[in-house]
Amino acid sequence: MNTETQVLKNQKNVPQESIWDKAKINWELIAAIICGIFIFIGWLFDQNGATTLSVMIYILAFVIGGFAKAKEGIIDTIENKELNVEMLMILAAIGSAIIGYWTEGAILIFIFALSGALETYTMNKSHKEISSLMELQPEEALRVINGREERVNVSDVSMGDMILIKPGERVPADGKIVKGLTTIDEAAITGESIPVSKGNQDDVFAGTVNLNGSITIEITKPTSETLFQKIIELVQSAQSEKSPSQLFIERFEGNYVKIILGIVVVMMFLPHYLLGWSWTETFYRAMVLLVVASPCALVASIMPATLSAISNGAKRGILFKGGMHLENLSHVQAIAFDKTGTLTKGKPEVTDVVVENGLNADDVLLIAASIESHSNHPLANSIVKYAKEKLTTNLIHPESIEDVAGWGVKAVIDHEEWKIGKAGFVNKEDAETFVDGAEQRLASEGKTVVFVQKGDSIVALIALKDIVREETKNAIDQLKAQGIYTIMLTGDSTKTAQAISAESHVDEYIAECLPENKVDHLRRLKEKYGTVAMVGDGINDAPALATANVGIAMGGGTDVALETADIVLMKNDLPRISEAIRLSKRMNKIVKQNVMFSISVIILLISSNFLQAVDLPLGVLGHEGSTILVILNGLRLLKS
Repeated sequence: MNTETQVLKNQKNVPQESIWDKAKINWELIAAIICGIFIFIGWLFDQNGATTLSVMIYILAFVIGGFAKAKEGIIDTIENKELNVEMLMILAAIGSAIIGYWTEGAILIFIFALSGALETYTMNKSHKEISSLMELQPEEALRVINGREERVNVSDVSMGDMILIKPGERVPADGKIVKGLTTIDEAAITGESIPVSKGNQDDVFAGTVNLNGSITIEITKPTSETLFQKIIELVQSAQSEKSPSQLFIERFEGNYVKIILGIVVVMMFLPHYLLGWSWTETFYRAMVLLVVASPCALVASIMPATLSAISNGAKRGILFKGGMHLENLSHVQAIAFDKTGTLTKGKPEVTDVVVENGLNADDVLLIAASIESHSNHPLANSIVKYAKEKLTTNLIHPESIEDVAGWGVKAVIDHEEWKIGKAGFVNKEDAETFVDGAEQRLASEGKTVVFVQKGDSIVALIALKDIVREETKNAIDQLKAQGIYTIMLTGDSTKTAQAISAESHVDEYIAECLPENKVDHLRRLKEKYGTVAMVGDGINDAPALATANVGIAMGGGTDVALETADIVLMKNDLPRISEAIRLSKRMNKIVKQNVMFSISVIILLISSNFLQAVDLPLGVLGHEGSTILVILNGLRLLKS
């Protein structure tokens, strides 16, 4: 059996919940089922003339089925000093019993308990994302100190500790590999099912699985600040934050309940005097009104749908920090993208090496890389990396070297002076005419050009470019197909910005954009387009992310960007933005369906009650049935 198979087997052998644990989680549903059984038994006794015994059994059904909702309603009423839907249902059930409609009152309690169980199921389903993540967090780690291994609790691991991770084990904390090669299953973090090969100095994340090689990692973050922990906190935050629609419904509910109770009180007396109804009929119609006018379905129209959508997004690596941001996303008309690290990979790569006729390109590249290896500049690092991949010869050591900050590097090799840097650092006139103006052509393609000069003559130029991500074009095209205008913000020159924007398919670019100017540009975009999103990954993007109506951070970005953003793409996968927008629009569509349906049912039932066309059983069925339907409609968002 190979290691991957063993890992999967181990995951399947995680201890399952006991029957008692499941009973505790689903106790509302169990109570509703027991309530239903008692109702059926009570009805049988009633049909056989045992009225007293049937009433006693109905009372048991009332208590068992209604306990949870009654407790919830009473506590909320006391704490918030506001009447609520639960109190309406309790009063309606008691009123039904008073006028002798024990069966209808018990059925009302049963269906109300069943709808409450469905809401709890939705909540449990959304919390399942957190609990399943929690299970992936290892409790122990194998720490290595002076060659000696010791098993310690993960909470005792500190930054800088060396941790040995064997095949099949989960990574206990974020860190860098300092020894060993392996393949890591990062599905828990990125949602990507294909394992990723990792080697020296590569990052690994807590909760991921080491598949087939022993590795030693150096811990780079406290266990409380790992990317894994941030995911858990983001999902928890999202589930506790309510959307504007949900907040409106909750404010509306309090006033609506008071109005309905006032009308019910009037209904108990006025029809008797104005319409000549009997006292029994008057009270009966008041109880029916109490049942059918309760906004249960309206209240349940939004939260189950929102929680389902948030859970769906979390499974696909899209973390919403709250229902408000999920709701707002569907209204976005334009999206501004940071360039470096968002549309592009964020690391320049060598694309062209042009040498003077008659010279060997590999020889010149060897000398350039040997000199640049003594610099920490990102362009220098890229040149060195490219040379090591392309050449088989080891780098050589210059006799002397001087780093001229902001311009380039000077060095002496074999008694010859070499310069590597900008056009202004070497012979500028020669740089502009080198190989028929190659510099202008490469610059127009959005590339940065580094010149190599030997003595007084330029012998080569090296072009580098921050490569556009493979998925960027597809992501931008998807957004444009959805009618969203796309803008790229970059500090690069106009030439570079023009080339990158054309390659990435964005509609517009803003070049030479300093970090402090991004906020001003975002404000202007908001004035022009209304609702605007910003996508970024760096510290300098944080103010713009906060200014936008919806801030979207790349999961591989800085902590500041992750904390500031409203939505996080865990896999740095830009096409997920289009998916998130579709999910948002789908959620808003379902919420509108639910609201319109629930209001229509309430109006229809109230009108029918005044016309004496609906009795209590049908009123109970219509009211509670509509509540169950809107919850089930919201649960559709759990599926892709």
